[in-house]
Amino acid sequence: METSAAPAITVTSLPGFPSRLLGDRPGHSREAYQAYRELGGYHPLADIDDLLGEVERSGLQGRGGAAFPLAVKLRAVRDNGRLAGGCVAVANGEEGEPASIKDRWLLRHRPHLVLDGLRMAAALVSADRAYVYVSDAESAHSVETALAEHAFGDLTIELFKVDPGYIAGEETAVTRAINGGPVKPTDKPPRPFQKGVGGLPTLVSNVETLANLPYLQRHGSASFRSLGTSSSPGTFLVTLTGGGRPPGLYEIPHGLPLRELLALHGVSSEQVQGALLGGYFAGLLNRAVLDATLDHETLRGLGSGLGCGAIGVITEDCPVAVAASVLAYFDRENAGQCGSCFNGTAAMAAASGALRDGLATPEDLDRLRRWSVVLRGRGACATLDAATNVAGSLLDQFPQAVARHLENTCETCRAHAFRAQRPYEAEAVTYA
Repeated sequence: METSAAPAITVTSLPGFPSRLLGDRPGHSREAYQAYRELGGYHPLADIDDLLGEVERSGLQGRGGAAFPLAVKLRAVRDNGRLAGGCVAVANGEEGEPASIKDRWLLRHRPHLVLDGLRMAAALVSADRAYVYVSDAESAHSVETALAEHAFGDLTIELFKVDPGYIAGEETAVTRAINGGPVKPTDKPPRPFQKGVGGLPTLVSNVETLANLPYLQRHGSASFRSLGTSSSPGTFLVTLTGGGRPPGLYEIPHGLPLRELLALHGVSSEQVQGALLGGYFAGLLNRAVLDATLDHETLRGLGSGLGCGAIGVITEDCPVAVAASVLAYFDRENAGQCGSCFNGTAAMAAASGALRDGLATPEDLDRLRRWSVVLRGRGACATLDAATNVAGSLLDQFPQAVARHLENTCETCRAHAFRAQRPYEAEAVTYA
């Protein structure tokens, strides 16, 4: 809920870098339609092939977690749509990741930026029907208002609301829900770019990804690539939680050292034990994360990932207890339709919980390590992979903390073990 009181969250771009996504006054209320038009929004689409070429040259990668090149996805949907006789575009703003707030912020505060990007994406794949897919009530209200403020010509854009859930934003869960089914993933293939909404090839793209398209249209790919790295170009939104501070939403260029972001957020590097990366998906890293730059290639090289841009900084909490809470969350949130995931997340949650409580045996750790390897890729979606990432990274990155828990000598957890239903959640804040 917007309020005139001091915000409980920091929202800003990196000093010295003009914002592309947050706007000039990111801490204020929802951007007005006329203000967005005056910035050049909803500029007529002239040459679609030229715009697609700019997207391709920009190297824009998906901001929802997978970092898949947007131009490749656009071309696949467009080509399949020509064969199928049509296609559909979806702006995915469900954001089931509790440690992330970027998509909700954009939908609540800059809905026209997202809708402008969606109408461009729809034109690029020749779709005449599009959806904005959300679960957040404030986002839905903001989008509904924005849809009433602008006419989109031959493009029909509808708002589609679902109940929130970790797996609700998975791309096959998105298309399945819009088709009238349960909000649960399906086996692949087919993937949505092959067969999605109404049986047609469907572009499912994260709202932050789409929000980059208006900048590309106005400024071009060279300007887009002027920030970031060669392999991870442009800016992105990072949600930073933990460290004893209120959450922060920052727009930064790819390649920024984590230490600089922590300094901006007011967290001393000396306090940091490690971090939970990519929301809950990419697992944990120890203090080696402090020497990392925030880009896909660097974090992949460390065996982790940037994912949706959510980072939970671990300072006072015990990493074993943090991992146990995340695995318990996966146990509760899995779709319950794949036996390997349903049973695997439960088993890993039980083993990590026993470790946190000083009740685990060496055999429990052996099983946890084995599960972290053999269960990868078993489910219909990435939930089980996320759980294996957390379990495996805990054992690899924090062996001393694991050993203390095996001996039941962790003083931190003896005093007050970290237990959270939604660890490092960034939802319970006001956006003002």
